[in-house]
Amino acid sequence: MSLPLVVVGESLVDIVITPDGETSEAVGGSPMNVAVGLARLGEPTLLITEIGTDAHGRKVAEHLRSAGVDLKVSSVRADMATSTATARLDADNAANYDFNLTWDLRHHDLPAAAGLHVGSLGAFLRPGRDSVLDLARQASELEMFVSYDPNMRPAFVEDKAAAWIDVAELSALSRLVKVSDEDLHLLRPDEPLADLARELLAAEETELVIVTCGGEASLAFTEGFDVSVPNPRVKVLDTVGAGDSFMAATLAILSEWGLLAVGAGQLAALDEDRVRTILGGAMVAAAVTCSRRGANPPTRPELSPTWPAS
Repeated sequence: MSLPLVVVGESLVDIVITPDGETSEAVGGSPMNVAVGLARLGEPTLLITEIGTDAHGRKVAEHLRSAGVDLKVSSVRADMATSTATARLDADNAANYDFNLTWDLRHHDLPAAAGLHVGSLGAFLRPGRDSVLDLARQASELEMFVSYDPNMRPAFVEDKAAAWIDVAELSALSRLVKVSDEDLHLLRPDEPLADLARELLAAEETELVIVTCGGEASLAFTEGFDVSVPNPRVKVLDTVGAGDSFMAATLAILSEWGLLAVGAGQLAALDEDRVRTILGGAMVAAAVTCSRRGANPPTRPELSPTWPAS
């Protein structure tokens, strides 16, 4: 059996409020969404997270298991309430978040894995960040593939300079860094996206930096070239989980191509056509999520038989 991709980070329940005041609940959390997205695309996936034993926690666990995500090393704790995030949609159906979040993940030994993905609040909020950083260091020492998506939340960023230092620290342990233009504008608002992407790419272990630009395009930066691919047209119901679907699809493509478990240098060796295919395939998956309510990533049968090729 293939080794799983290990995803580490927060799980929570999204409470979505539409512009006309309708309220619904759905399981969420960026790393959890990535894990579900990977499993729906047929990738063996193990999630390291923490949830309570309350109704929200049971809802999270059921959602993950129904997608085929392995929870055997996650923390299910009676002494905490499962975290929640309230997403208020504006007139353009973009989401703004309010969080009720606990994140104090304990130490974990890294399981046998094809690769490790970390990101979002789980990789930022202390004290849990320390355990996430330790897992990334364990993976790096084993020369294992690591990917990172900061997926910053403005409500939690009090010191932009310190937050950038934290982002750079985890980026430097990652072969693949996926970051949004909103993340970069939040932390370094007066600097060009390309310059910031190149700064992250300059770390010794980092081989590919992807910058997503909302509904416009996605950019990729390697040592030899950079590319821009426009997003497909889609009728957007909301953007909740779109970036997580993009991240999961990117990892699934790399896994299908056999580029995760073969050591350093594989992403750096990708040519421009393959990088464009990665961006295009990931944007198609994200577009499916945007076309329906909530963080609802596509399954493999929902995509073209030729996916990730167009």
